[in-house]
Amino acid sequence: MRTIRIHVDLPLTVGTEIALPAQAGEHVARVLRLVAGDPLTLFNGDGTDYAAAIRSVGKREVLVEVLDRQIVERESPLPLTLAQGVARGEKMDLIVQKATELGVVRIVPLLTERSEVKLDAARAEKRLAHWQAVAASACEQCGRAHLPEILPTQTLPAWLASLDGDAALRLALLPEATASARELRPGSNGALLVVGPEGGLGERDTALLRDAGFAGLRLGPRILRTETAGLAALAALQALHGDF
Repeated sequence: MRTIRIHVDLPLTVGTEIALPAQAGEHVARVLRLVAGDPLTLFNGDGTDYAAAIRSVGKREVLVEVLDRQIVERESPLPLTLAQGVARGEKMDLIVQKATELGVVRIVPLLTERSEVKLDAARAEKRLAHWQAVAASACEQCGRAHLPEILPTQTLPAWLASLDGDAALRLALLPEATASARELRPGSNGALLVVGPEGGLGERDTALLRDAGFAGLRLGPRILRTETAGLAALAALQALHGDF
């Protein structure tokens, strides 16, 4: 029987009864059609799964009792940050979802030289909340009990300026690069991976990245779409240097 995992942004303690947040309760009652007595697993991002059981399903709330807890060890030994040029529409949702499944610890939505997506402050805040929900849903599915950090959308220069002292291996996907993932030797600090938007990284972007110590990474002879490139690179890095 498939384990139902639900993310809740609440403190969880064994032996207590809680009301699920409205959206989670709606999902449990209306979509999954669970009833009193049914088991489920809750997690709040603290690295622990909490076994629970539904005590009542009402019109306005679903009450569950937390029965037990178990520390979950599903994080990669290779900390990876994906700095992704913001892609249009559902492409960005796909990138956030799959990058979460691939074990990244951080996602940085970037506005670069050739970015086609324009976000004002209000829209950027809404997109951030949406991407965080996408990541939480991906964690429910893949079994992670830690949520990746998703930073607010920012320009490439602003993000680079924040990296002082970060000892992670610095990589950027560039068509002209010659180094492959197999040749890399990321240490315990992991890696930062920059991927351009639909139009790729511009000349100014590339110059800024090189000045900041980023090396070019090449995946192969074919040019990949932005929603494919970063995910393929993450999978390669995990297979070669992380989840193996």
